[in-house]
Amino acid sequence: MNSNEKVLKDFETRVRQMLLRFQQLKKENQDLCNLLEQNKRELQELRDKLDQKGRDYDSLKMAKMIEISDGDLEGAKNRLSRLIRDVNKCIAILSDAS
Repeated sequence: MNSNEKVLKDFETRVRQMLLRFQQLKKENQDLCNLLEQNKRELQELRDKLDQKGRDYDSLKMAKMIEISDGDLEGAKNRLSRLIRDVNKCIAILSDAS
């Protein structure tokens, strides 16, 4: 085998090695791309769940405020009833004084 044939054989061997390595890297890249897409989908699902939990929390907060407002409503009714009684007493006193 002369030196040109040897160089050519070495070159051919290296090209084959590079092609094999290229195929390995191509497969690895595809696997990583698939994993990335899967992670993106999972991340979006988690963001959606977080948004839903935030809306649920806001709804619960609103329900709690309404519940508190109902208790305040009863107190407000009692205060208003007292004020009406006081106004009626004042009207009765003014009517008697006339």
